[in-house]
Amino acid sequence: MSAIPHLTTAAGATEHRPLIITLFGLFVVATLIITVWAGRQTKDAADFYAGGRQFTGFQNGLAISGDYMSAASFLGIAGAIALFGYDGFLYSIGFLVAWLVALLLVAEPLRNSGRYTMGDVLAYRMRQRPVRTAAGASTIVVSIFYLLAQMAGAGVLVSLLLGITADGGKIAVVALVGVLMIVYVTIGGMKGTTWVQMIKAVLLIAGTLLITFLVLLKFNFNISALLGQAAEHSGKGAKFLEPGLKYGKDSLSKLDFFSLGLALVLGTAGLPHILIRFYTVPTAKAARKSVNWAIGIIGAFYLMTIALGFGAAALLNRDDIIKSNKAGNTAAPLLAQAVGGGPDSTGGAILLAVISAVAFATILAVVAGLTLASSSSFAHDIYVNVIRKGRATEKEEVRAARWSTVVIGAVAIFLGALARDMNVAGLVALAFAVAASANLPTILYSLFWKRFTTQGALWSIYGGLISAVGLVLFSPVVSGKPTSMFKDADFYWFPLENPGIISIPLGFLLGWLGTVLSKEKADPQKYAELEVRSLTGTGAH
Repeated sequence: MSAIPHLTTAAGATEHRPLIITLFGLFVVATLIITVWAGRQTKDAADFYAGGRQFTGFQNGLAISGDYMSAASFLGIAGAIALFGYDGFLYSIGFLVAWLVALLLVAEPLRNSGRYTMGDVLAYRMRQRPVRTAAGASTIVVSIFYLLAQMAGAGVLVSLLLGITADGGKIAVVALVGVLMIVYVTIGGMKGTTWVQMIKAVLLIAGTLLITFLVLLKFNFNISALLGQAAEHSGKGAKFLEPGLKYGKDSLSKLDFFSLGLALVLGTAGLPHILIRFYTVPTAKAARKSVNWAIGIIGAFYLMTIALGFGAAALLNRDDIIKSNKAGNTAAPLLAQAVGGGPDSTGGAILLAVISAVAFATILAVVAGLTLASSSSFAHDIYVNVIRKGRATEKEEVRAARWSTVVIGAVAIFLGALARDMNVAGLVALAFAVAASANLPTILYSLFWKRFTTQGALWSIYGGLISAVGLVLFSPVVSGKPTSMFKDADFYWFPLENPGIISIPLGFLLGWLGTVLSKEKADPQKYAELEVRSLTGTGAH
């Protein structure tokens, strides 16, 4: 079976573009209507932050799936597999295995111990103002790193659809996504965001199922034939299906792979936009059920990334994928166009539009969740409990959350424009590394270590945060390579693309060291209360 030749970055023939734009616009309008409807039901802070805690385990599991299966999952992983074969699929494995850590260690205790944010859990045992400031700073930084990936994905996706090739046009697309994100969160709050995430999860699974079916149909449902042609057509032969094409060429790349794996597996349990989803259910049982549903849905999706990535390698020209986007982020939409009949067919145009709309839904749902997490943390942790010292009204708190949404959105637009040509899966891996370095050690120590103190929490959060972000700034991700954020600059000295192997152990070490060197004594009574509350849910919310 031959490859589909010469797919264009202009998303097919020009005469199909009105159809593509129409289908694309329908989704945006539908989600805006849902957001306005949900916004009218948002009465107080509990509604804005936690959706009134009215969602069932299944609904929250669906929303978690929608929140978790980001542009990295749909666009980045498909592109990574299409370009690097087996090594690209390692992202799928890492993202899925990470859920076991979230389920076993943090899902239920966190839901029982907090109210709206991670800072609530830490402040229960520690001095409120310093730990809430640290938790808020960490949440905002992790969210912005994650937002970079979504913005980059949105830029390449809509540029592909509209045939935009100029950098100015791509930057305008990133700005448009940022504005929509701000509207979703400021109007709809958690209720609007959750419904958008649920709808997006259904659309994403349905769209991925359709593409998987059509890809396998071309190979008579023979996965071996699919993998064989992908390997042959990649130009790499059998090496395409073996470890080492991207990671494993030398000891440094093996170390980078280990660092990436560590960040992926441990990062999920520290991601703010995932953690706040556990507060939207009424009981601990519902929290467990929602994670179980999420694992099933997410697991099914990541299995299908085999068809997306290897299907793109088998049916598309590698040069066309790279020409469309250097990091491979457009492989999945181009594959949809190919299996629909090609770039000049109505079927190809329709399928490209549908899959691109699904990908855009994916991006909007995730950016809304991320922005909500960071604005909630700023308003609840920093504004209410640090700046206003607990004296702000709920109305003032929600207003502060909405204004912080605008500011965070503006920062995300600016940084997303700089990151528009980077692989979104790699960018998300950086967010995972920062979350695992700063948030996870502090959460685990707070929940399970009786001696843990405020100083230990501060050392852990700031130490993990500064080391992870600092190493990224001086890594090839930012400068020194053609794929870097600043292509023409060269100031990197840290050789790895992911800092997890250094920053994650350092976060745990600093949390322990800060505690044992602290003159402050932990309150055993507070820990006993937190332990009972985290394990039983007694007194939660």
